[in-house]
Amino acid sequence: MKKIKDCNILIFGASGDLTKRKLIPSLYELYKKKMLPENFSIIGISRTDMNSDSFRKYIKRNISDADINFLQHLYYFQMDNNYTGLKEKIINVAPKIKNYIFYLATPPQMISKISDILGREELTNEEDGYKRVIVEKPFGWDYTSAIEINSKLHLAFKEEQIYRIDHYLGKETVQNILVTRFSNGIFEPLWNRRYIDHIEISSVESLGIEGRGKYYDNAGALRDMMQNHLLHLMSFIAMEPPSSLDSNSIRNEILKVLQSLRPLKEKSIEKNVIRGQYISSKIRGNKVLGYREEPEVNPKSMTETYVAMKFYIDNWRWGGVPFYIRTGKRLPTRVTEAVINFKETPHYLFKNKKDICDCNQLIIRIQPDEGLLLKIDMKKPGAGYEVKNVNMDFHYKELSEEKLPEAYERLLYDCLIGDSTLYTRADAVESSWKFLEPIQNAWKNKPEIKMYGYPAGTWGPENADDLIEGKNMKWRYPCKNLSNDGNYCEL
Repeated sequence: MKKIKDCNILIFGASGDLTKRKLIPSLYELYKKKMLPENFSIIGISRTDMNSDSFRKYIKRNISDADINFLQHLYYFQMDNNYTGLKEKIINVAPKIKNYIFYLATPPQMISKISDILGREELTNEEDGYKRVIVEKPFGWDYTSAIEINSKLHLAFKEEQIYRIDHYLGKETVQNILVTRFSNGIFEPLWNRRYIDHIEISSVESLGIEGRGKYYDNAGALRDMMQNHLLHLMSFIAMEPPSSLDSNSIRNEILKVLQSLRPLKEKSIEKNVIRGQYISSKIRGNKVLGYREEPEVNPKSMTETYVAMKFYIDNWRWGGVPFYIRTGKRLPTRVTEAVINFKETPHYLFKNKKDICDCNQLIIRIQPDEGLLLKIDMKKPGAGYEVKNVNMDFHYKELSEEKLPEAYERLLYDCLIGDSTLYTRADAVESSWKFLEPIQNAWKNKPEIKMYGYPAGTWGPENADDLIEGKNMKWRYPCKNLSNDGNYCEL
């Protein structure tokens, strides 16, 4: 294990939900595994009226097994909007520690202000130790704002100091995509337009907006999921083999994919992108509110809770292969997975097969029931050649009895050791926003583009299957259990 230098970790927005549910619990897990430095402090900063003692009690209520030694490393400063006296306060906590990680668990509009203050207070200078900043998504609202935020961050920090976090990339199963592809000779030779018919990626939830109406009505599925999580997950699947496993090599290949996306035309958005909103329905006998009925949501809102889209990557490997991505709320289950759909054999011998496409598929399950599923055809026992599609599956939990680490746990550790591989670079952020800009413009400028309603608890707008090219082709409808399929699978 790499030796970790002593460090102060400052969390801006320390009284928020992210700090309580993810950040401090992840840091505590690292502490228990002896993956934090020997000398460290965790300093919470927020406007909420607390001090260090009440902050420790607040954390203890959330992490019941947190031991006293860990809690003694926690500090808290209540500060005004100008962060008056910030430098003096944090230096007094641990004057001998010169390395800092600043975690901005704040609304995106605060990013520029905080980075400006840190720069003005000369807390970003690396002459006496490293200074790193972790920035939470969303990284802007569109292409223009992403450029502006990056420009302001670069006034205080160099690019190599900036860690833009996407917790999806911290999941073990996302990282395993690289191993599956580049460590197995049976997959990589087939990973191209010659053998693959199309690729679909889904990240859907059974939950609604869970009281986040004010935030979500200004974000929507495109901003909340497509720009960061799904386009970067797609990049891992589509990228070329990196020259090495160092951060720049991998991130360079991700950028190449994003720069190779065929630009979308505003006039074709309605044909290639479907948006929807969940409407009131009954799920297991209980009435569920429609999106526009949710608290703090505009009753006439045109914010999408579902997006499905088709696009192409114009490069040698993927030319002509359609990619499909969908995300949505209030669907039948919570699942994130990629489906590699292989082409059918050029001459099909077994004519008694039912008239639907049961082409070979490789399913890479990100969550839950993490693992791999390969669907192949086999002969059923008995006379003749009756063919059945069967599953060969592997479940990630079979590799180890240990629980898979939380994504934030992995990403925080990577920042501590200076590994930015699983963090997003400025040019990748801007490229993904540039690709989505025509969709945003079309939805803004063409009110005639339909917003489809779909009953809560269903798989979204009925015409989403029309996006998939090919006779009898449709989305895979996954279940909580990796090996099961069906239209009505529930958690």
